Amino acid sequence: MGTQQDQARLTEMFRNNLELCEVGPGETVAVLSEGDQLGSYRQASLAAARDLGADVADVHLPSNGAEDPAVRIANIGQNALSKHPEAMQTCKDADMVVDHMLLLFSHEQIAMQEAGSRILLIVEPVEILERLFPTAEMRTRVEAGERRLKAAQQLRFTNDAGTDVTYTLGDKFILTEYGFTTEPGRWDHWPGGFLATLAAERGVNGRVVMEADDIVFPLREFTGERIAFDISDGMVTEISGGARADHLRGFIEGYNDPRAYAVSHIGWGLNHHCIWRPDLPGIGMDGRAHYGNVLFSLGPDTEFGGENDTPCHLDLPMQGCSLWLDDELIVEDGAVVPEDMRAPTH
Repeated sequence: MGTQQDQARLTEMFRNNLELCEVGPGETVAVLSEGDQLGSYRQASLAAARDLGADVADVHLPSNGAEDPAVRIANIGQNALSKHPEAMQTCKDADMVVDHMLLLFSHEQIAMQEAGSRILLIVEPVEILERLFPTAEMRTRVEAGERRLKAAQQLRFTNDAGTDVTYTLGDKFILTEYGFTTEPGRWDHWPGGFLATLAAERGVNGRVVMEADDIVFPLREFTGERIAFDISDGMVTEISGGARADHLRGFIEGYNDPRAYAVSHIGWGLNHHCIWRPDLPGIGMDGRAHYGNVLFSLGPDTEFGGENDTPCHLDLPMQGCSLWLDDELIVEDGAVVPEDMRAPTH
């Protein structure tokens, strides 16, 4: 994004998204950024919000080391805002925060949401923002899933490799991502296209077996072999397989935090424009939101109202699974079943 023409095109795309977010006169928008990372995004957000008539605060912090979002997501929840209380207050006072820092799973993000600021995370590469640009139609399908998830008492998913795991659902928050946000306190991420929730405490039991072409984030790689997770009362008690299982276990152990073995959110993808590749630039939304996937996750759950803030965050998207909410089949062998959740081209 080096030329003026490129910057103008980026600003137009950001404006189109902020229009979906209902940004306009009388609102304050805080654009949060850090160091030299995503400077063109910072400028596009500032210009787009001003074009729409909002009052704009440029909350730009000095570099805090690892700025690359793909690096930061491997040590999730850590950011520089805790050292800048004035900047933090500006974000809490804003109607909307555009996050180019990656506050995901941080106490600072939760504090902003509790103060009523809606937040939109924008850190993915331009190609992905364009290809996965959000739509009102996507929102409708994600919210159709949300209604079913809210009413369900149990989630179960299986696959042909031997997965059979049950989540007893409590009253935890349901995360919906469709790529824009209009409601006070609501977080979203451009791009989006999936939904997820937590089980009740100690409410996950069974076995998850990943196939060789399933994905491990933040390592951004295929598993390469079958890896099995035995789960009891919401905790992974054993990870088994071959050398890749040993590698994954070593990654988790590197955090020296037993909470990294806690089962976190569970959900499924609804974005039919996503590509099943782990090595695309960015933080991996193509894998996470891929149409018909099941997203199995370990580690932090603060994004969902939980208390586990371990920095070891593993998202493990899986293809070819079947998923039920109570007795209703939602995904069958990787295909979305309910008509009101199915993509127009599927």
